Amino acid sequence: MLFEDILGQEYIKKHLTQSVDNGRVPHAQLFVGPEGCGTLPMAIAYAQYILCNNSNGENILGNTSCNLKFNTFSHPDLHFAFPVTTTDKINSHPVSSHFMNEWRQLLKDQPYGNLFDWYKQLGVDNKQGQIGVDEALEIVKSLSLKSYEGGYKIMLIWMAEKMNIACANKLLKLIEEPPNNTVFILMAEDEEQILSTIKSRCQVLHFPPLAEDVIKQGLIKNYGLEESVATKIAQQSNGNYNKACDLIYQDSEDLQFEEWFIFWIRSAFKAKGNKAAIHDLITWSDDIAKTGRETQKQFLNFCINFFRQALLLNYNATELVYMQPKSDTFKLENFAPFIHDSNILEINDELQNAIYHIERNGNSKIILTDLSIKLTRLLHKKSA
Repeated sequence: MLFEDILGQEYIKKHLTQSVDNGRVPHAQLFVGPEGCGTLPMAIAYAQYILCNNSNGENILGNTSCNLKFNTFSHPDLHFAFPVTTTDKINSHPVSSHFMNEWRQLLKDQPYGNLFDWYKQLGVDNKQGQIGVDEALEIVKSLSLKSYEGGYKIMLIWMAEKMNIACANKLLKLIEEPPNNTVFILMAEDEEQILSTIKSRCQVLHFPPLAEDVIKQGLIKNYGLEESVATKIAQQSNGNYNKACDLIYQDSEDLQFEEWFIFWIRSAFKAKGNKAAIHDLITWSDDIAKTGRETQKQFLNFCINFFRQALLLNYNATELVYMQPKSDTFKLENFAPFIHDSNILEINDELQNAIYHIERNGNSKIILTDLSIKLTRLLHKKSA
């Protein structure tokens, strides 16, 4: 993967290539950034720069055969670990090596993809993946062997916040004192979920969201869009190139989420003293509960974002409002006055609590019904 194909992040590219050119490659790094900012493509390009002895700030002038192997993400000294779960094919002790074909397909099709995209690739969006102790044993085993080409061995751990405690404890010593010429690159979206013992052993590099202009130019280059169309999509993407790509194909899960959200909000508004609307909320909760837990969590995070956008619009912070509902009958400016200083914190807390309990395998129907009933009260709360 070439650095020139990675959108933006010029300062980080320069920092990484200079560290290699100067012979100062840290043995453990943690790339932290929001979805769609490019931590995974950057980590792969960085690994290619190291393994193929490339120079001059780009993945060229090095080992040609080595660079070709990166076209299919099949270099023998490049190792991957990522969240996995049981599937129809692998019904026990799943590890990343069982899913390399699916993983390489994701890297080819959606290098900026998120965890939800990965679970859809596996066909398990009704389950929650993790990086467990079986994966840790595989990592220890693969890194204990000599490198195939006599140079570095590089382990990329994607969505490192999905490491459970058993896995993290198993890897602590290895990350702190890896074998010679062994490099760990961990990637995470939520730094707070990384165990402090792991984080303290890594150099942390923060990736900002992508600028609108960077996304616009990427869309024009990669998809041949007209500038006006690319500009509009870039504005709606909120620094997330993965979301921008979804919007091009109208493939974004946000379209379905918006439909669910609008029905939910309207039913909650009507539910005060209306038995029929209460029934609608219960039916809605039942329907959402039938989807996978990852879908439910993704939807609730979408709701948190929708409420925040409404709050910003209500308080005239229009330059920060990027969301544009696709529905012709639901206007954000009409909804915004109902989200204010007296209810936004409680709404946010209730949504976060629902996500917390769904993650811990609570009964989704009960959680969502309880959330819906609380929302009916909060939406009718008057501003102070």
